[in-house]
Formats: sequence, C-alpha cells, structure tokens
Amino acid sequence: MTIRHVVLGILIPAALVRARGAGAQEAPCVSQRAGSVPATYAGVVARERTLVCERLATHIPGVQVAVAVNGKLVWSEGFGYADAERQKPVTRETQFRIGSVSKPLTATAVALLYEQGKLDLDAPVQRYVPSFPDKGYPVTTRLLAGHLAGIRHYKDREFFLNRRFATVLDGLTIFQDDSLLFPPGTRFSYSSYGWNLVSAVVEAASGDDFLHHMAAHVFRPLGLSHTAPDRSDSLIPGRTQFYDRDSAGSYRVAPAVDNSYKWAGGGFVSTAEDLVKFGSALLEPGLLKRETLDLLFTSQRTSAGQSTGYGIGWFLRTDSLGHRWAFHGGGAVGGTAVFGLDRDSRLVVAILTNLSDAPLDPAREIQAAFDR
Repeated sequence: MTIRHVVLGILIPAALVRARGAGAQEAPCVSQRAGSVPATYAGVVARERTLVCERLATHIPGVQVAVAVNGKLVWSEGFGYADAERQKPVTRETQFRIGSVSKPLTATAVALLYEQGKLDLDAPVQRYVPSFPDKGYPVTTRLLAGHLAGIRHYKDREFFLNRRFATVLDGLTIFQDDSLLFPPGTRFSYSSYGWNLVSAVVEAASGDDFLHHMAAHVFRPLGLSHTAPDRSDSLIPGRTQFYDRDSAGSYRVAPAVDNSYKWAGGGFVSTAEDLVKFGSALLEPGLLKRETLDLLFTSQRTSAGQSTGYGIGWFLRTDSLGHRWAFHGGGAVGGTAVFGLDRDSRLVVAILTNLSDAPLDPAREIQAAFDR
C-alpha cells in the first residue's frame, strides 16, 4: 500500500539533500553493520550491500536491512540517517514505523487465542464485540483477517489522523456505522479498518487490553525487544525521525500523526532484526502448532471459490523456484517496510525505511540473492 505525499515546511538542509540526490553514488555509503557475516554468505552480502548503497540509500534518508536463514541472523546493517539533520546514523536498534507489517504480528495473537479455544474464527463478531452494529450479514474474524468482510479502507485524510483514541473500541467509531462494501465473503478488498475490529475481538477473547496482550503473548515471548506501539504521546529513544519527499526530491519532516486508531493493522514500530526473529519463529512449530501455521499461510477463498492470495494476516505467493513465500508490505506516514519469509528455504528478510512511499523495488532482488 502506498500513501500520498504530505509535507511540512521543515526542510532538511540543502547540503544533505544534494548528498542524497543525483551525486550520491559518488559519496561514501554511510552504514553500521551489526555482528559478523558468516563466511558462506560473505559474497552475497557484499553484492547486496552494494545494491542497497546504490539503489536504496541514495534515495532514502535511512534504511535498515536484516536477513536470517534457518533462524540464524546472517546480515544486519543500518544505512544512512535516523535523523538526517543531526546526522544520527541508523543502527540495529533504530525503530521504524512498519505500517501494515503490524498485521502479521496481530495475526499471531489471533492464532494463539484460536489454539487456546478462546476465539472462534467463524463466529459472528458481535459475540466478542456486541457494540459493533449488525450489518445484515455475518461478519466473522476469519473474514476480517482475510480482507473478505466488506469493511472499508481509509478514505479522505483518515490516513493522516493526529487525534488520540483512548481505546480500541474508540477507534471503531471511525467506520463502524458505514455500510459494507459488499456481502462478506464475496470479494477481496484490503482493509486496515477490518483489523481494528480484529483487535477488539482479541481484547474480548483474551480479557486483556490489546496492547498489553500483544506485549505479553507475542513480543516478549519471542524476544522482540524493540517492537512496540508507536505512541505519539511518549518519548521512544530509538525511534527514527520520519520523512516525506516533495516533487523536487527534497526530504521534509513528515507531518505528525497519531496511530492509536489502528494499532493492530498499522500502528507498531519495530526493527529489521526483530522482524526476522519473528518470521524465523514461524518457520516451524514452536510458538504455534503446525496446523495453525498452515491456517495462517493458506490462501482464503471467496464464496465463489476464488483464491485471494491472502491467508490470515499474510499475503502468499509461490516463487519461480516453487518456494512458498508469506509476506507483507507496510506503508506509513514517514515509513515504508517490506517483510517476507520463504517457508521452504527458511529465509526471512526485512527492509525498513523512514520515508513515506519509499522506492523498495530492489527488495525482491535481495530476497532472490539469498534464496538457495
């Protein structure tokens, strides 16, 4: 998902803009590598590092890359600046907005509650959220989690909301009285608001505050120490500055937003290392049972039997090698992310940036380079 460019009148110094512009290939690539690279991967890391320096870091203030194979981190490196004006470099601990990559994290909480028998994926959502208006059709958690429920997506300037929502239920008021776009199950239509409703289901099924539940049952058990809600009312020491870009290519500090209305579908910050640790935990049974992993990673179908290419919180595809990829992208105000795992080669890749609508086309080349 991409977002529209919105800029403020806070301009990064012209010298830095020029350094990141047309002549950037001649400037040294500012980076901080974390840990060592196994000898087996030294050549591929050297090549892909050059790709990041030449095709990503020249166009984006800050980039973070992490790659894991068989659960072992083989490459982690930060490029450019978390704060371009102060020339504060990106490190392994810099936290970026991950946008819709929040959905796979939330899907894990859904899966755990399903395993515990606390959440019926096919029950009407009103069993858990009685305040959600009846739409004349059954709306279920499974349909919501697969973008099949007919709940609308953002409209107008909702993506740029800068208003505090005290609770998950408060966030539902943005869309809960709107009509469905279509009868549930009949079409795939991407909706982050559907995941707002999923978070309310998680709260009710668990008997716990959504953010507390995510921290206690997903983040902490997996050691995701730098993954957290993007609280606009709190100081988060490792959080990057966020940038937009105007039509002339100049970077500006992005407008302030408050993501409290969409924690589950787009409101978390994380690091590339945390994400590859998370993805690695889903390559085999452990946190989740094998049949539950298959549930997440099996495409849902419309009522007419058409495959959607989306499971529960994950896009799905088969690559040219016949390998099964589960992945998600994320667009945020001041952030763009790509994240994916290959269930067959046991490869996990995460690339995070601090720029709205960042050009991340080379990401697939990085994935392919490590896929063996």
